Amino acid sequence: MRLPGPLHVFNEGLAFLLELAALAVLARWGWGSADDLALRLLLAVSAPALAAVVWGLFAAPKARIRLPLGGVLAVKAVVFGAAALALQELGRPSAAVVFAVVALLNTALATADRRAAMRRGV
Repeated sequence: MRLPGPLHVFNEGLAFLLELAALAVLARWGWGSADDLALRLLLAVSAPALAAVVWGLFAAPKARIRLPLGGVLAVKAVVFGAAALALQELGRPSAAVVFAVVALLNTALATADRRAAMRRGV
């Protein structure tokens, strides 16, 4: 299924916002996960940094290590799933469900759109 131009642009923009939101949520989770200031800083920086490195290596459009589609989807599921779990841990269960559902729908639409584009040679 190829998305119409405006919907394709919207979905790609939403994907980027979801990625940024995941990093922000992981940072917030890290900050709230410890009492010690040094540990708070470490977790607030390292959790989103790890997610960003893994995403950049395996799931980004220009990833350094090309994985088959299933691998890319697994990486996205881990990062988005970690963000949803972090929201749950932060006491935001409704936000966790909304984030997970929107990320799932966005990824499914993007995957279907890319597959259709590849079949058409676009």
